[in-house]
Amino acid sequence: MHPASPLHRQLRVAPSRRLLRLAGVCALALSLLCPVDAAPAIRPLPARAQPAQAQPARAQPKRGAVSPAADPLPSWREGPRKRALLSFVEQSSNGTAALPPEERIAVFDHDGTLWSEQPLYFPMLYAIDRVQRLVPQHPRWRRQEPYASALRGDLAALLRQGPPALTPLLEASVMGLSPQAFRADVRSWLLRARQPGSGRPLTALVFQPMLELLRHLRQRGFRTYIVTGGDAMFLRAWSEAVYGIPPEQVIGTRLQLAYREDAPGGPRLERLPVLDLLVDGPAKPVAIEQALGRRPVAAFGNSDGDRAMLAWTMAGPGPRLALLVHHTDGRREWAYDRRSPVGRLDRALDQARRDGWLVLDMARDWAVVHPPTAQPLPVAPLLSLP
Repeated sequence: MHPASPLHRQLRVAPSRRLLRLAGVCALALSLLCPVDAAPAIRPLPARAQPAQAQPARAQPKRGAVSPAADPLPSWREGPRKRALLSFVEQSSNGTAALPPEERIAVFDHDGTLWSEQPLYFPMLYAIDRVQRLVPQHPRWRRQEPYASALRGDLAALLRQGPPALTPLLEASVMGLSPQAFRADVRSWLLRARQPGSGRPLTALVFQPMLELLRHLRQRGFRTYIVTGGDAMFLRAWSEAVYGIPPEQVIGTRLQLAYREDAPGGPRLERLPVLDLLVDGPAKPVAIEQALGRRPVAAFGNSDGDRAMLAWTMAGPGPRLALLVHHTDGRREWAYDRRSPVGRLDRALDQARRDGWLVLDMARDWAVVHPPTAQPLPVAPLLSLP
């Protein structure tokens, strides 16, 4: 996260018309520098190992396209990005050159990659809500930053304070909660949480094309993991219901836990308002190795915070794929990259173009961004879970 630029001082509600116009000009300029129809490069399979012929039930038209009835990615427009994805999954999971099932690991960043992240990372919106509920017990927060800006709902002022301002809010949000109570509180909050500006339910802001991709990967024997700079326990509360990714396959930032044996009702764990590990930037590949002991073969992100994860994934042997989501759609979502204090995409974009990673242009490559019904995904049934 980076200090807010003047272009983002209106971030509290929604992007200004001036910002959207400027973002559109930037996106056009970038597209001219890197034509979107150029064939993207991915790590090919070894020349000596060719994929087996597709089975009759999976017969596909030429050039990697599939018929509408068989299309596993219907929300993706036909083009080089979609063809590269389908080709990689097919070659990695079918035929004599297929990867062993245990090596089929795909990792996804969360904020900005699987759902929207503007005007502020949604886990931080939860933290702000918790601070607002806790302020009667901590009245000094009304005069103390970063709490004061959060309590006023002044997101622009909060972002100008930089990343260090967000950690105290994250730590304060867990005060007095066991992991079980925290999960229940997150699920309850998600039922009423709305995106500032649009008023849409947050769980209606997941990316439909990514839901399709996750499903397709799992159908072809891939294990899918989320590797997030946000609070891992926040996401574990609902990741399985929304993404089909169980809590044990969520790797992310964590706060300290303490074991209380003398607690009422018997031994319990308690979340402490102390940051234990921030999983962002170079810490992402470290956290993956510590949790899995394997290097992924596919990685998906959207910001400089994901650059190391994608670079590390591509450095391994055999077939590899790295994809960056470039937010270029100011009409259906948001348009931002190099100057955004939230989800900044700068160094990673340069490296993607230099090293041949896939760069998804949201405005051009996705026929649908969010689920068409604009309804929240199923979180309510989670309220009865531990």
